[in-house]
Amino acid sequence: MKWNPVVLIALLAPSDVFALLRFPCAQLVVDRLDPLVSPGQEPSPHLHQIVGGSSFNTTMDPAKDMPKESSCTTCQFSEDFSNYWTAVLYFKARNGTYKRVPQRQNAGFDGVKGGMTVYYMQDGLYNFQQTSKVTAFQPGFRMFVGDLNARTEEEASRFRQLTYTCLQNIGTRDPQITYFPKEPCPAGIMVALRFPTCWDGKNLDSPDHMEHISYPESGTFESGGPCPASHPVRMPQVFYEVVWETAQFNNKDDWPEDGSQPFVWSFGDGTGYANHGDYLFGWQGDALQRAMDAPCYVNCTTLKTQDIPAMNACAVKRKVTEDIDGWVNELPGGHQVK
Repeated sequence: MKWNPVVLIALLAPSDVFALLRFPCAQLVVDRLDPLVSPGQEPSPHLHQIVGGSSFNTTMDPAKDMPKESSCTTCQFSEDFSNYWTAVLYFKARNGTYKRVPQRQNAGFDGVKGGMTVYYMQDGLYNFQQTSKVTAFQPGFRMFVGDLNARTEEEASRFRQLTYTCLQNIGTRDPQITYFPKEPCPAGIMVALRFPTCWDGKNLDSPDHMEHISYPESGTFESGGPCPASHPVRMPQVFYEVVWETAQFNNKDDWPEDGSQPFVWSFGDGTGYANHGDYLFGWQGDALQRAMDAPCYVNCTTLKTQDIPAMNACAVKRKVTEDIDGWVNELPGGHQVK
């Protein structure tokens, strides 16, 4: 089945949908910082692309009020000062040099500078009703999904729906696979990251940034099944879509001589199985809970919005000085592809 979320959402009557937010966030910065997994390290082990609130920094002290610390956000909803980030995609040419792959926004968000599309849902995207009651994240909440050491399908299988789509056009959404596409993709590669939807109700974080959250004990990866007793609180489904503009690298004469696919994550994964993402909650006041309790339907009258120029204007300077735009002989941090 192929579907375009813009069209799909438009076909759903508002009376049938209670809360489904889908919005763009422009690029805030591309930098070698990771305040969740490597707090205080400057530089962090590998390069990331970050969107959201301008308070993003090396440590991100959970005791601080992110909305008050931020002067702007790159996201469409101007009450959202959360930070969302992933690793960066690179192309490895036949001659062994690397080039960072640029990003573009989804269909319908033309003019937004790079970044990603973010979803918050009461139920998963394939659920047409969106009627589950969810509890918004609390100040200081943060989470991680994925395993940057995974290199096989089996190792990646504990995480549900961290996927890739080889875009035939910007509206392509299927098939979704868990490894890098093996053939050139005419319109780029879309990376999708879906976070677990159940919380233990006590801890805003955990040592691995995952123990305090869980998938439903049955049903789909989204929120079709009940939460386990250990994690009884149902949270919104957080979902990222990142579109990497790989078409400029589709000449197979530049691909490895053995014909294998040429894309690698900034930490050296050449399989795609180590797809992962980070999330730091930073909505202002009760804005997210209000949205989840209201008949918000992509656009949300209970939330404040900002225009594209304001989103694009929000940015922070890179902390780590290194070449992230030109052809380089090694990945930032010196990672080897494996």
